[in-house]
Amino acid sequence: QVQLVESGGGLVQAGGSLRLRCAASGRTFSREVMGWFRQAPGKEREFVSLISWRRGNTLYADSVKGRFTMSRDNAKNTADLQMNTLRPEDTAVYYCAVGDIWATKIDNYRYWGQGTQVTVSS
Repeated sequence: QVQLVESGGGLVQAGGSLRLRCAASGRTFSREVMGWFRQAPGKEREFVSLISWRRGNTLYADSVKGRFTMSRDNAKNTADLQMNTLRPEDTAVYYCAVGDIWATKIDNYRYWGQGTQVTVSS
């Protein structure tokens, strides 16, 4: 059984930075992708970024491109999301997820963490 645990959320002022971590357990990943998604109050969950576990290739939503950087550590089974120049509109619960294919759609991800709150004050 795969378990994903997010950490690193918190309250930060606009322009600040946070680093989220997703720790995976239960199996060793090879060909999967790991994604970060977020959900703001009253809005649908949306794609933020993803990374290929094998090659380390990344993909970002236009809204975070140039500000967020995703990385992974295969040995530790962790994936980080470095978030810089945060904006109030980045406020959301952030979830990590694991899927089998290179995709941004939520339906393609089988395993999900419980989420971590990120709040950016103006």
